[in-house]
Amino acid sequence: MLNYTYKKFFRRKILEQIKVMSVFGTRPEAIKMAPVVQELENDMNIKSIVCTTAQHREMLDQVLELFKIKPDYDLNIMKENQNLWSLTSDILLKMKDVLEQAQPDIVLVHGDTTTAFAAALSAFYAKIPVGHVEAGLRTFNKYYPFPEELNRVVADAVSTLYFAPTRTSVQNLLNSGIKEEKNIFQTGNTVIDALLYTVKNHETNLDNLKLNPDLRTILLTSHRRENLGKPLEEICDAILELVKTHKDIQVIYPVHLNPNVRKTVFEKLENHERIILTEPMEYAPFATLMKKADVILTDSGGIQEEAPALAKPVLVLRDETERPEALEFGTVKLVGTDKERIVSTVSALLNSKEEYDKMATAVNPYGDGLASKRIVKAILKYFAK
Repeated sequence: MLNYTYKKFFRRKILEQIKVMSVFGTRPEAIKMAPVVQELENDMNIKSIVCTTAQHREMLDQVLELFKIKPDYDLNIMKENQNLWSLTSDILLKMKDVLEQAQPDIVLVHGDTTTAFAAALSAFYAKIPVGHVEAGLRTFNKYYPFPEELNRVVADAVSTLYFAPTRTSVQNLLNSGIKEEKNIFQTGNTVIDALLYTVKNHETNLDNLKLNPDLRTILLTSHRRENLGKPLEEICDAILELVKTHKDIQVIYPVHLNPNVRKTVFEKLENHERIILTEPMEYAPFATLMKKADVILTDSGGIQEEAPALAKPVLVLRDETERPEALEFGTVKLVGTDKERIVSTVSALLNSKEEYDKMATAVNPYGDGLASKRIVKAILKYFAK
């Protein structure tokens, strides 16, 4: 039962709602923020305001449609061949105008994108509290991943509320010198909320991919800046070796829109009968594909958290990860971009049921699908002071 203070707070806020602005600009951000936005919109004490920067236009709109989110502000900043300088300055300046108009009580940003970094900094300049969803992730190498590591460090530095997915991320925040421990909340990761909702409500027919049901399926994604060039070539060479030595597998690769990714991938992997190259997929069919895949190779951060919730082994095409819990619990393995290491690790999973089951049945440390509810509860608690 609510005590008197909370009863008084809720009666007041029905008349004067808390204005919570959620800001995101890429597809991964939108996926992870969508369940938070849904939860905010379901609370009568909160006025939910959505602002998208459209840092990545095409893939973002798919998620907005899936989760039925209509932005109140769309900055539409995507430009051809945009760089970090122009991207950051565009977001910083355009967010100033949005904040002055909307006058939110708190701004929520997510993760480690340039949108999160610049929007958080803009809110800080306006002296508006920032809530950082997925706070506390670290590799402790400011150039890896680049520029994501610095983005999330700065977002944490200017935040007031910290929604950390795991105990490790909570400890990272405490170790960084944050004094207001009561403003750090271990919530789980909202990507699990989004994934479970999508798999339950939007399972999709994948007939258009022409997957062979008699073959085991490897799902591959790779697009990180640090993997462009030689590392991506090594990844592609590993895939060619795997399909050569394992006649019972097929590989499907939704290829990122970045022209530097596409050039390497299509030159290396096009026109192989058991390698399927597709355009970037909408979230619902991609979630369905993760559910059907046998092994997942990725350099994506979010997939490291999502796939284990579907009992899928994940091999991470990076040398470091800001998600050490997954390594500790055994749901992922780091394989980097070395061809021989990728081939040997994938082969071990394909050839040994014991090795496969060890990863597939490991406990996922990233949440139970209730992270968004915890975030909204924490916001209400903060404004009840």
